[in-house]
Amino acid sequence: MNKTDFERFIEKLPQVTRADNFGYALFFYRTDQMTPFVSIADTDNEYDDVSDLNREGVFRLNIGIESDTYQKLIAQKDDETDYTQKNVFIPHPHYAAQKFICILNPEGDQFEETKRLIREAHELAKRRYSERGGVV
Repeated sequence: MNKTDFERFIEKLPQVTRADNFGYALFFYRTDQMTPFVSIADTDNEYDDVSDLNREGVFRLNIGIESDTYQKLIAQKDDETDYTQKNVFIPHPHYAAQKFICILNPEGDQFEETKRLIREAHELAKRRYSERGGVV
Protein backbone atom coordinates (compact mmCIF):
# COMPACT_ATOMS: atom_id res chain seq x y z
CA MET A 1 0.00 0.00 0.00
CA ASN A 2 1.17 3.47 -0.74
CA LYS A 3 0.16 6.72 0.97
CA THR A 4 -3.00 7.11 -1.11
CA ASP A 5 -4.09 3.55 -0.35
CA PHE A 6 -3.76 4.19 3.39
CA GLU A 7 -5.70 7.45 3.06
CA ARG A 8 -8.53 5.58 1.34
CA PHE A 9 -8.46 2.84 3.99
CA ILE A 10 -8.75 5.40 6.80
CA GLU A 11 -11.44 7.44 5.06
CA LYS A 12 -13.60 4.29 4.74
CA LEU A 13 -13.73 3.88 8.52
CA PRO A 14 -17.04 5.10 10.02
CA GLN A 15 -17.42 8.80 10.85
CA VAL A 16 -13.94 9.91 9.77
CA THR A 17 -13.25 13.52 8.88
CA ARG A 18 -10.07 14.83 7.31
CA ALA A 19 -8.10 18.05 7.39
CA ASP A 20 -4.85 18.90 5.64
CA ASN A 21 -2.30 21.16 7.32
CA PHE A 22 1.51 21.63 7.30
CA GLY A 23 1.91 18.76 4.83
CA TYR A 24 -0.07 16.33 6.98
CA ALA A 25 -3.32 14.56 6.22
CA LEU A 26 -5.06 14.57 9.63
CA PHE A 27 -7.85 12.09 10.37
CA PHE A 28 -10.38 12.72 13.15
CA TYR A 29 -13.41 10.95 14.55
CA ARG A 30 -16.57 12.89 13.64
CA THR A 31 -16.31 16.55 14.66
CA ASP A 32 -13.51 16.04 17.18
CA GLN A 33 -10.87 18.29 15.67
CA MET A 34 -8.62 18.37 18.77
CA THR A 35 -6.31 15.42 18.17
CA PRO A 36 -6.22 13.26 15.06
CA PHE A 37 -6.24 9.52 15.68
CA VAL A 38 -4.00 9.09 12.61
CA SER A 39 -1.99 11.45 10.48
CA ILE A 40 0.10 10.90 7.39
CA ALA A 41 3.08 13.04 6.43
CA ASP A 42 5.07 12.85 3.22
CA THR A 43 7.24 15.96 3.38
CA ASP A 44 9.47 17.59 5.94
CA ASN A 45 8.43 20.95 7.32
CA GLU A 46 9.93 23.52 9.67
CA TYR A 47 8.42 21.76 12.70
CA ASP A 48 9.25 18.18 11.78
CA ASP A 49 12.16 16.99 9.69
CA VAL A 50 13.49 14.04 11.71
CA SER A 51 12.21 11.34 9.33
CA ASP A 52 13.75 12.75 6.15
CA LEU A 53 10.36 12.59 4.43
CA ASN A 54 11.60 14.47 1.39
CA ARG A 55 12.94 11.19 0.01
CA GLU A 56 11.11 9.91 -3.06
CA GLY A 57 7.99 7.93 -2.12
CA VAL A 58 8.57 8.04 1.65
CA PHE A 59 5.63 8.69 3.98
CA ARG A 60 5.07 8.34 7.72
CA LEU A 61 1.92 7.12 9.38
CA ASN A 62 1.42 8.51 12.91
CA ILE A 63 -1.04 6.47 14.97
CA GLY A 64 -2.47 7.19 18.45
CA ILE A 65 -2.98 3.84 20.18
CA GLU A 66 -3.97 2.31 23.51
CA SER A 67 -1.40 2.57 26.31
CA ASP A 68 -1.05 -1.23 26.61
CA THR A 69 -0.46 -1.59 22.89
CA TYR A 70 2.09 1.20 22.97
CA GLN A 71 4.01 -0.52 25.77
CA LYS A 72 4.08 -3.83 23.88
CA LEU A 73 5.33 -2.25 20.66
CA ILE A 74 7.78 0.28 22.07
CA ALA A 75 9.01 -1.20 25.36
CA GLN A 76 12.16 -2.64 23.79
CA LYS A 77 13.21 0.50 21.92
CA ASP A 78 16.38 2.27 22.97
CA ASP A 79 17.08 6.00 23.17
CA GLU A 80 18.90 5.98 19.83
CA THR A 81 15.79 5.73 17.66
CA ASP A 82 16.43 6.12 13.94
CA TYR A 83 13.40 8.06 12.73
CA THR A 84 14.40 7.56 9.09
CA GLN A 85 14.15 3.75 9.06
CA LYS A 86 11.33 2.21 7.07
CA ASN A 87 8.86 -0.50 8.04
CA VAL A 88 9.54 -0.40 11.81
CA PHE A 89 7.19 0.79 14.55
CA ILE A 90 8.88 3.50 16.58
CA PRO A 91 7.76 6.11 19.10
CA HIS A 92 6.49 9.27 17.46
CA PRO A 93 9.30 11.85 17.47
CA HIS A 94 7.12 14.51 19.15
CA TYR A 95 4.01 12.79 20.55
CA ALA A 96 5.28 9.60 22.13
CA ALA A 97 4.08 10.81 25.54
CA GLN A 98 0.55 10.81 24.13
CA LYS A 99 1.04 7.17 23.00
CA PHE A 100 1.58 7.90 19.33
CA ILE A 101 3.71 5.57 17.29
CA CYS A 102 4.84 5.94 13.71
CA ILE A 103 6.00 3.82 10.83
CA LEU A 104 7.51 4.80 7.50
CA ASN A 105 6.28 2.91 4.42
CA PRO A 106 4.80 -0.19 6.09
CA GLU A 107 4.95 -3.37 4.05
CA GLY A 108 4.95 -7.14 4.49
CA ASP A 109 3.87 -8.24 7.98
CA GLN A 110 3.85 -4.63 9.15
CA PHE A 111 1.22 -3.78 6.53
CA GLU A 112 -1.56 -5.76 8.24
CA GLU A 113 -0.38 -4.74 11.69
CA THR A 114 -0.52 -1.09 10.64
CA LYS A 115 -4.10 -1.50 9.46
CA ARG A 116 -4.99 -3.19 12.77
CA LEU A 117 -3.43 -0.33 14.72
CA ILE A 118 -5.31 2.24 12.64
CA ARG A 119 -8.57 0.46 13.48
CA GLU A 120 -7.57 0.43 17.16
CA ALA A 121 -6.82 4.16 17.03
CA HIS A 122 -10.21 4.79 15.41
CA GLU A 123 -12.02 2.84 18.15
CA LEU A 124 -10.06 4.71 20.83
CA ALA A 125 -11.01 8.06 19.26
CA LYS A 126 -14.64 6.95 19.10
CA ARG A 127 -14.61 5.97 22.78
CA ARG A 128 -12.99 9.26 23.84
CA TYR A 129 -15.50 11.21 21.78
CA SER A 130 -18.36 9.37 23.49
CA GLU A 131 -16.83 9.90 26.96
CA ARG A 132 -16.80 13.65 26.30
CA GLY A 133 -20.52 13.56 25.60
CA GLY A 134 -20.49 13.19 21.83
CA VAL A 135 -23.08 11.02 20.18
CA VAL A 136 -21.45 8.12 18.38
